[in-house]
Amino acid sequence: MSIQLSLSAAERVRSYLRDRPLAQGLRFGVKHSGCSGWAYQIDLADQAEAGDTVFESQGIQIFVNPDSLVLVAGTEIDFVSQGLNQGFAFRNPNATAQCGCGESFTIQ
Repeated sequence: MSIQLSLSAAERVRSYLRDRPLAQGLRFGVKHSGCSGWAYQIDLADQAEAGDTVFESQGIQIFVNPDSLVLVAGTEIDFVSQGLNQGFAFRNPNATAQCGCGESFTIQ
């Protein structure tokens, strides 16, 4: 399985990469937190870390650490605008439930 970026997410990431030219791509993972158990983490990556799996989507490298990979494999990352709110949204086929705000999820 891979990690995919929608066109709108890729455009947003490219804008961040333009502002930080030494960054190599996007770091995507999870941390134990949130009201449903796991919270997504997204940041720019300056380089691969030991054990990372590197995906490419829309011409952007996506770095995922091995602990996160089993929880996020197959996820599509989108960037959505709803009214005045905008942000990344995650379609994770591994999630069995998520909190109302979509920031955290549960795996069975």
